[in-house]
Amino acid sequence: MPDHHTLDIKRVAILFAGGPAPAANAVISTAAFSFLEEGAQVFGIKHGYSRLSDYSAAGPLQEGVDYIRFTHDLLTNARSSRGIMIGTARTNPGKHVSSPEHLKDPELVAPLRRVYEGLCSLEVDALISIGGDDTLKTANKLKMFQDNLPGDARRFPVIHLPKTIDNDYSGIDFTFGFFTAVETLAEEIRNLNYDAAAGRAYFLCEAMGRSAGWLAYGAAIAGEASLVMSVEDVTGELATEEVDPETNETRKVMVLDKVIDKMVDMMIAREREGREYGTIVVAEGLAEFLPMSYLEGVSRDEHGHINISAINLSTLISKLIAKRYNERTGKTRKVNGLQLGYESRCAPPHAYDVMLGSSLGVGAYRALVEEKLNGVMVSVSGQFNLHYVPFEKLVDPKTLVTKVRFIEPQSDFHRLARFLETCTE
Repeated sequence: MPDHHTLDIKRVAILFAGGPAPAANAVISTAAFSFLEEGAQVFGIKHGYSRLSDYSAAGPLQEGVDYIRFTHDLLTNARSSRGIMIGTARTNPGKHVSSPEHLKDPELVAPLRRVYEGLCSLEVDALISIGGDDTLKTANKLKMFQDNLPGDARRFPVIHLPKTIDNDYSGIDFTFGFFTAVETLAEEIRNLNYDAAAGRAYFLCEAMGRSAGWLAYGAAIAGEASLVMSVEDVTGELATEEVDPETNETRKVMVLDKVIDKMVDMMIAREREGREYGTIVVAEGLAEFLPMSYLEGVSRDEHGHINISAINLSTLISKLIAKRYNERTGKTRKVNGLQLGYESRCAPPHAYDVMLGSSLGVGAYRALVEEKLNGVMVSVSGQFNLHYVPFEKLVDPKTLVTKVRFIEPQSDFHRLARFLETCTE
């Protein structure tokens, strides 16, 4: 049971936003349980910010439709269940706010104001936000919005819990759901290894991970893939620069011929060892580093980022590998491209992710009730020791954006993948 304290928080809202992650319900249910045990009311806001962002126009929030009221019965056996018991959405009420000055513009902050008013209509005393870097940015903006309110206005603290299967979050070593996602993809890669061996073929697996390669690397190591490449590997002789005609900015791109040759080098080296098959794992974020000739007609988001979902990277790379292999050896080798990822996001959570998620859920309670904190992200390290990282350490104070945590080149994790790959020298 939670340590007993005088509870200032009588009503707390829990909200989950962004893509799903295994052990989401461990986080949600332990946070809810902690407050229920203290006699507080706990509301689960349904489907992220989608309804709150439209609060004024859509009228009062309806219980059962827009939010649920947690009970002990609802939380029974929830900790290790799959899915997200309150749903999710990608609605981003802070997307028009990209500097502190924007918080003074009534039009730009209107969606944040509606979120604030919607939560005030439930008379909540705190918000627990669960989500990725965009959701962290929203949590920070909602706190800053309240900081700018008149002195007598209602305020409630905002606590954020980090979530992403990509594991590219600053401020925490590992995010809940990462290891379950890795194992789900690794099992698929292990299956593909046997398929590849039977038909003397290759599989080119595109794993999720737009910004960093944690998921691709973890799946490749655990799945015994033959080679893995991610955005962190676009360096040295594998990297060059081009001017983007749409933005007129210089961008780093892959030297695609050398990347493909690196993969074919591995295939030829495996053949020398009598293995005419294998699997290659690439992170989807490599699509951002394709030469401009491959990106004509591909749409961009409001930040100018390439819509990588419109590029079938696995099909593109697999065709280039097969062609290059034929040019270099005079032989043909089937290379099958496939995308992996969605199937891992609601897989049954592993014990580690349930424990990590539970720690974060309880951490939200401890941050709000025991530490009386506001504007912090809950973090876990060591023997599930809780830490509270202020938003200002995670978010750039001028641009209000977060910092991606890449795999460090030549770190032992990075070197592990290289060590286990087929030697091509």
